[in-house]
Amino acid sequence: MTGAKGFVGKNLCAQLNNIKSGKAKCYGDVTVSEVYEYDIDSTPEELESYCRDCDFVFNLAGVNRPQNQEDFMKGNFGFASVLLDTLKKYGNKCPVMISSSIQATLSGRFGTSEYGKSKKAGEELMFGYERETGAPVLVYRFPNLFGKWCRPNYNSAVATFCNNIANDFPIQVNDRSVEMELLYIDDLVDEMIAALKGDAHRCEFDGVDTVPADGGRYCYCPVTHKITLGEIVDLIYSFADQPKTLTIPEIPENSFAKKLYSTYLSYLPKEKVAFPLKMNIDDRGSFTELIHTLNCGQVSINISKPGITKGQHWHNTKWEFFIVVSGHGLIQQRRIDSDEVLDFEVSGDKIEAVHMLPGYTHNIINLSETENLVTVMYCNEIFDPNKPDTYFLPVE
Repeated sequence: MTGAKGFVGKNLCAQLNNIKSGKAKCYGDVTVSEVYEYDIDSTPEELESYCRDCDFVFNLAGVNRPQNQEDFMKGNFGFASVLLDTLKKYGNKCPVMISSSIQATLSGRFGTSEYGKSKKAGEELMFGYERETGAPVLVYRFPNLFGKWCRPNYNSAVATFCNNIANDFPIQVNDRSVEMELLYIDDLVDEMIAALKGDAHRCEFDGVDTVPADGGRYCYCPVTHKITLGEIVDLIYSFADQPKTLTIPEIPENSFAKKLYSTYLSYLPKEKVAFPLKMNIDDRGSFTELIHTLNCGQVSINISKPGITKGQHWHNTKWEFFIVVSGHGLIQQRRIDSDEVLDFEVSGDKIEAVHMLPGYTHNIINLSETENLVTVMYCNEIFDPNKPDTYFLPVE
């Protein structure tokens, strides 16, 4: 792994080492016996040793913010030449992956990019190496990357926005309508491990767009997200408001929002990692709202002191789960037009969820004389003081 200490390198090395140690078992039959991590502070002797012994090369080393434009070619083309020459020296024809960039298309606004030109030269060097040696080459043109450990205020707008908003620093958005194509680090890592297994996704390029093609000259990650700068910033600000609103944004599986939320959290300073919750305390115990959702209600924690009864009300449409996690209690329910009482004895020693049924008045009683009764309560809607749908009525 060249560039092992960079953003992609750190994430990929971490997961490869998880596979090596048997902690990551979701990649099928792939095995990793050793990960050779090479970076700018490594020695020429280490490069020699690694090129002699390795079974696969991830070439992630590169330069994207040099002091001089000519350093693009030196860093991106020059090192690749050294790497390939060293592999040839030892007759090692293992597969070689190279991280290029969408700028290597030299299309549109990338037409005069010195960085793109250096990446394009690196690509052609790799293809020439493949023709000369027969060693498999996997050339990936990555779009904009984001995820944990990405360096802010460098070359990632997402990292900069996440870091600055998390730390209450200002941000600058010149045009909210600009659309970006973004690749999440975990999706990239999964594709890299697929490449290691021989299952890389192949494509050709039509300008900056990928066209899937079996046996295509290039490789690509099939999961990317297109979104505007304005939408990105609005999402991050909604994440930053969560400790105040308790609202978890909608983060469906594999959505950009889910990946961005995890990215944002990775930039939180220590003083924001924990935040206080408003406890509503009286002589009976306490009630604290934990989480709100946009469409699926809220989760709260209720603490009842010994001998205390709480509840004694009913709802028309609202329903709840009561889940006792500590202590010993009794939940009672009665349909408001009936005398029949439903009793549910509950305990933290045998955790179960009990529905609070619409149209049934209900309570929860702490049966212990010494211990608090702790109950997780889920409600299908967020409490609205203007329409509480809550009506006092004793169960018995």
